[in-house]
Amino acid sequence: MSGARTDADRVQDANTAYYEAMERGDFDALTALWLSDDRPAVSCVHPGWPVLSGRGEVLRSYALIMANTEYIQFFLTDVEVDVAGDTAVVTCTENILSGGPAPDEGEELGPLVGQLVVATNVFLRTPEGWRLWSHHSSPVLAESDDQGGSGDPPGGDPDGSPA
Repeated sequence: MSGARTDADRVQDANTAYYEAMERGDFDALTALWLSDDRPAVSCVHPGWPVLSGRGEVLRSYALIMANTEYIQFFLTDVEVDVAGDTAVVTCTENILSGGPAPDEGEELGPLVGQLVVATNVFLRTPEGWRLWSHHSSPVLAESDDQGGSGDPPGGDPDGSPA
């Protein structure tokens, strides 16, 4: 028995399609997932990048990423979907595995690198379905060995005094 599809299900599908397009390096599919015009203006923040505004600038960033990434895979965790009228917000943790070009000829991929990123994807309902309005992702800072236990203030000792 299959139940009726909810808005949250459709947003989840659009969110999944976004990450699958990135994994396949399918720029056309990725382009189709973003709002088709700049009313309202789309925006994007990739980890460590400045805010990108406008459809052209955002899509150029993805073209650049796809051109310089041989392999990328997203394992999404902590996915939450909230829908309010014609707007939806998806928050998630992106567990990313990626690899660049091979350092030596004949090798398939360069070294694989893992990264943990938290993301917020904002979707807007359109006549064509749910489309990305904004993507914002930020790296999760790993605790270094010299910081000690959890809860220690950054750059200081556990008692709160500067290092």
